[in-house]
Amino acid sequence: MNGFFKLVSTFQTQAEPAYCGLTTLVVVLNALSVDPGRRWKGPWRWFDESMLDCCEPLENVKKNGITFSKVSCLAQCAGASVQAFRANESSLDLFRSFVETCASSEDHHLVVSYDRQILKQTGTGHFSPVGGYHRHKDMALILDVARFKYPPHWVPLSLLWEVLNSVDEATGKSRGFMMITKRAKPTCFLFTLSCKDQRWRAMCKYLLEEVPYLLKSRGFTTVEEVVYTVFGSLPADVASFVKWIVEVKPAVNGPIEKVGRDETERLRYKSKVLQQLRQTRALALITKWMEQNSVNSPEDESLQTAILQACCQGAAAFRGSNCYSNVKCFKKDVKESNVTSNGARGEAVVMSSRVLVDGCEQVIDALVPKRPSSGNVGGGSVLQQDGIDQVTLEENAFHPTTRDLLAVLLLALPPSTWEQIPDLSIHAEISRIVSRKELPHELQLEVEHLFEQAFFVSRSCTEEALTEEALIETKN
Repeated sequence: MNGFFKLVSTFQTQAEPAYCGLTTLVVVLNALSVDPGRRWKGPWRWFDESMLDCCEPLENVKKNGITFSKVSCLAQCAGASVQAFRANESSLDLFRSFVETCASSEDHHLVVSYDRQILKQTGTGHFSPVGGYHRHKDMALILDVARFKYPPHWVPLSLLWEVLNSVDEATGKSRGFMMITKRAKPTCFLFTLSCKDQRWRAMCKYLLEEVPYLLKSRGFTTVEEVVYTVFGSLPADVASFVKWIVEVKPAVNGPIEKVGRDETERLRYKSKVLQQLRQTRALALITKWMEQNSVNSPEDESLQTAILQACCQGAAAFRGSNCYSNVKCFKKDVKESNVTSNGARGEAVVMSSRVLVDGCEQVIDALVPKRPSSGNVGGGSVLQQDGIDQVTLEENAFHPTTRDLLAVLLLALPPSTWEQIPDLSIHAEISRIVSRKELPHELQLEVEHLFEQAFFVSRSCTEEALTEEALIETKN
């Protein structure tokens, strides 16, 4: 029962009838003290169901619930480490070992996805955390998040395994269990994958299915040709799938004059990752391809546009609004400034936007790393003011562009992508270029994070394809 006390202190009732997956994650993430990266209410950083929307729109979850793979994707996206197992690919003995491990630990928690009907309960598919294990009786304690229906209850482990080892009719796949733990390193990333844009499915299918076929069916003489083949036919703008993360906060008591220590550390980390990425051969190949093929960045790639979008999303989150359509974004009296950190010279560029949410006007500040002084990252146009060389604030900000998104995506593709390249020397060279072992530590963590996300996204992609096929067969 070691894990019980952490879980029961954050145990709550699901806010919607179909929110069992989201509420289960909220209970577990808060029990693990995972930092959501933003405030919930007042000064408190605390997970709420409304924050878990990176893999599926909340309106869809409210209407249809959420699948096993999407829950595991959400946990990973929220900053936790996840080991997910489908019952038909596992065993009762393995499941029992995970139940014992998690019940005996305060920093490992188990989530189960099961069919209520087999337990003679009302409803069908359900998620809940496991709160304890009785070894002598071989029973597990289910902390049912639908507390309006059932209190916590003990279930024989063999019966719990049976309800896990059932098929989810929505996906045609087995249910299962997942162990969720807190990452050793605090959550701070520059890049993330997003499933909010509906075009992610086409991107996912192209990268996982079509690219390996293209590489297998063509003869290559250089690695440049390989890269050009991969990115020459992307079905959508890469920014619809790979996002860069902007830190935003409500403006309080006028313009920011100083950023805190934690914020400074995150800004420095993001700046360092971007510098490391821009020194890779992967980025050099992407840059060459874009220049030779006159590939232009999207018209909406400007920093001002990206910041305005981030401020709008942040404003909706701070107001507790689940509907992005209620947010009206407009630039009015937008202020930009360099700010110091702990007495040091300007560490960040702050860009503020005035946003209208549910009829209430709000000013949101966005923090962007300041451009490093080293020449290898490029620079903006220089202005003279009071005898000091300065650049315009937008040019002074250090932020990712399309080429960075393409480069980090290239590095995060699974190694199996390149296995079918016919020429062994080309295969060896591209494998060296994208090898995570050769990357600097910070960039390596970033790429591994995206690789883990891609794994869960690919499972969601496969499930949704199977679901669509099943619907077509049903209609026919």
